[in-house]
Amino acid sequence: MLLIHCPYCDEKRPEIEFAYGGEAHIARPHDPSTLNDEEWEGHLFIRSNPRGRHHERWRHIHGCGRFFNAVRDTVTDKFETTYKAGEPRR
Repeated sequence: MLLIHCPYCDEKRPEIEFAYGGEAHIARPHDPSTLNDEEWEGHLFIRSNPRGRHHERWRHIHGCGRFFNAVRDTVTDKFETTYKAGEPRR
């Protein structure tokens, strides 16, 4: 069983309590109405999907319900660290 540390609840809980929320630290457009269709598609759907260390957003759905960021190795599926949303990239 994979255990994930919630930085808000400050405890490790089973993976089934969490939901993946996509890649973390995505810069949102300041004025989406200025984007053409290709730029909008790129913002919504194109992600880096790296092999190895990856910054992700997760939500503790069966706990505090809050989003947080995590650094996970996509090869080993091990979490390096988790930190609160809004904190700088680690």
